Amino acid sequence: QVRLEESGGGVVQVGGSLRLSCASTGLTGYAYAWYRQTPGSEREILAAISYNYEESFVADSTEGRFTIGRDNATGTIFLQMTNLKPEDTALYFCNAGILSRSGTYDARNYWGQGTRVTVSS
Repeated sequence: QVRLEESGGGVVQVGGSLRLSCASTGLTGYAYAWYRQTPGSEREILAAISYNYEESFVADSTEGRFTIGRDNATGTIFLQMTNLKPEDTALYFCNAGILSRSGTYDARNYWGQGTRVTVSS
């Protein structure tokens, strides 16, 4: 069975840091990505990383403040967030998909339930 479960969210002050984790079960060989979503909006991709660690990107909207990583031995995907701002407040999701060498990420319909991040000002 396929299962993705995000954790690590919470309430932080402006300028603080959080490390989000995604535990994956039942999948192998996939790239992964982090998305976020606010009410009434589409899900926004933040970062993606290939299965073999060779390719990754972080969206310009993160202003270089976020870093993606993974550990295939444990099936865990991370998003390290620093210098958080109120605009980062959202529900954060993990997704399994395909990352091409050109840097295009193709999401598959594998999502966790999300972990909520609230940045207070």
